[in-house]
Amino acid sequence: MIGLNRFGDLDWRIMLFSKFFAYTSKEDPSDAKIVSHRLMLRAGMISQTAAGIYCWLPLAVRVIEKIIQIICEEQDKIGANRVYFTTIQPAELWRESGRYDAYGKEMLRIKDRKDGDFLYSPTNEEQATDVFRRYVKSYRGLPTMLYQIHWKFRDEIRPRFGVMRGREFLMKDGYSFDIDFESAKLTYEKVFISYIRTFRRMGLTPIPVQADSGAIGGNMSHEFQILANTGESTLYYDKALLSASDEELLTTFAVADEKYNPKDTPVSKNDLMVSKGIEVGHVFYFGTRYSKAMNTFVLDKNGQEIFPEMGSYGIGVSRLIAAIIEASHDDRGIIWPDAVAPFYATILNLHTKNDSCRTVADEIYRAISSKKEVLYDDRNITVGEKLADADLIGIPWQIVVGQKKVEDGVVELKNRKTGKVLEMTPNAIVERFLR
Repeated sequence: MIGLNRFGDLDWRIMLFSKFFAYTSKEDPSDAKIVSHRLMLRAGMISQTAAGIYCWLPLAVRVIEKIIQIICEEQDKIGANRVYFTTIQPAELWRESGRYDAYGKEMLRIKDRKDGDFLYSPTNEEQATDVFRRYVKSYRGLPTMLYQIHWKFRDEIRPRFGVMRGREFLMKDGYSFDIDFESAKLTYEKVFISYIRTFRRMGLTPIPVQADSGAIGGNMSHEFQILANTGESTLYYDKALLSASDEELLTTFAVADEKYNPKDTPVSKNDLMVSKGIEVGHVFYFGTRYSKAMNTFVLDKNGQEIFPEMGSYGIGVSRLIAAIIEASHDDRGIIWPDAVAPFYATILNLHTKNDSCRTVADEIYRAISSKKEVLYDDRNITVGEKLADADLIGIPWQIVVGQKKVEDGVVELKNRKTGKVLEMTPNAIVERFLR
């Protein structure tokens, strides 16, 4: 029987729902206006601390870690180096670039005890440039890509929609340095394709969209949107995007509503798609905008000073979680794609006081937990509550252990996305999950 050992620790690698810090709710919060905000609060994923500022609770942390792992694996493949820049930065760096006063009230400006000017990082072009110039002096150090996954703060005037538009957020931001435009363009395209692969691995359909560079600057820029009925943007795109290869997405037509002009549309009416989308990533090329402003140069083969060509590349990690939920849910709750689900399966013991149910559920858990991440719902609550929570949390596979089915020698395996239910013997369940 699964339980605690004499030290009060859980036996084996176990995740019991009764010991897991996840408190679900039946009721929709009155102040939550969009699906992802409502479901994240109801599923016990986040807890609001202040307007646009949230604590991330264990269920959400497990999703964040899956997303981070995928991002890092794809960044490793293109030779990017992971770092941690500081969240608190001296204002002097931003004065060098000319952005300290220009950035606006979204930047949280602070003073230390010596009356020095500092800020809480909204982005890291300046600090990345400063780190680069401290160490790289020669063309031999190019190309270089640095990236981090770290917390940011932007003081949104109207934070809303939960973590979709919060003030504090988790972001992947990367920065590249190249010797000339041709090399910088190649780096840009490598990151672009890595982003396509990243989002596809998460079970999403990414749509790259021509974009403005905004406060960051630059003249080559794309947003990455994912399709969702509740999206913020209206997208116009060639339906070929839905089946295009990673490389083909570099040139296939897609624009957002504010840039859409039917006269410029290189797509026939039959192939033009119109959908809602949510931005989850953004890539920029901005040339020598920061390297020149911050006097950052390397020596070329002839000993001449060259200002590196730069780009920056972001993914809104915390925003991405909300976007996934907006794109993948039903009226019962979240439907997590397998790759980012907090658990791969959940075992629902519907009759915890029944010896046969407990024995079967324990044995299934013991057998599959070494290969798959499993949440074992051992709580002594009603059958309806247990089934409702499983659908709300959205774990891809539900192994349902009920008294009548166990007496017949079977348990149920339900797919959260399709709703399809199979009756299988416990041994068949184990074999399926260990394949």
